[in-house]
Amino acid sequence: MALKSGLSEDQIQHYEEHGYVVLRGLIDAERLAAYNRRFIDLVEGALPLPPGLKIMQDVMVVKGAVAPESAQHAVNKVLCLEEDEVLFEFARNEALVDAVASLLGPELFSLSSNVFNKPPGVDAKHPMHQDLRYFKLEPADKIVGVWTAILPATRASGCLAVLPGSHKLGPLDHDMPDWEYVNFGFYGIDGMDLEQRIHVELEPGDTLLFHPLLIHGSGTNESDDFRRAISVHYAAGDCVHTGKGDWRENPFTRRIS
Repeated sequence: MALKSGLSEDQIQHYEEHGYVVLRGLIDAERLAAYNRRFIDLVEGALPLPPGLKIMQDVMVVKGAVAPESAQHAVNKVLCLEEDEVLFEFARNEALVDAVASLLGPELFSLSSNVFNKPPGVDAKHPMHQDLRYFKLEPADKIVGVWTAILPATRASGCLAVLPGSHKLGPLDHDMPDWEYVNFGFYGIDGMDLEQRIHVELEPGDTLLFHPLLIHGSGTNESDDFRRAISVHYAAGDCVHTGKGDWRENPFTRRIS
């Protein structure tokens, strides 16, 4: 059953101590099916792309190392979902917003939105990293990342892996990994003790809430199926921009509550 009134004290404590919490079955099957269908229709060209929405192909496809079986097999992610009425409904989901508000307070803004697609047959691994480097906001404790499985996320299909408690280390240096194939913007942290990581396997509808300083990444999809998830980051209204201008006026930022 989906959560109706936010996180429990135990869930909040787990998030604060470990930097993440998993909410099982948060998003229902009907909504997941709608998100999945919309993703397929967009990448296969059955629908026009909404303003601002971008489709990013996997680097192995771009460089000609892999010939994709279909349009879905070519895509690494779809990003900037704000103008798509079906996909951006996820960011306004009542149960999800209530859960995030338990951590950030009632005034919430979305910062970014993606459908992550990890096809079989490409490398597509993501080095261990912290998401805060993508946002010029502080304090970090006032930002939460959300990642919901649309299709099963298993060890075989390249589920997310996290280093529990690593959000307490503060911001760390990131570099481009020395790999043959690296997708755009996939920076990583060197010297991580990967033996300490936990693989977060999720069934469709299961949702990971995580701190923007939590170190996390994902491996290659070695299964025959897609690993697909929908994601958004939220910031509390009292966040401060470390760059110039008002962060709330970014064209991809939306007030949620």
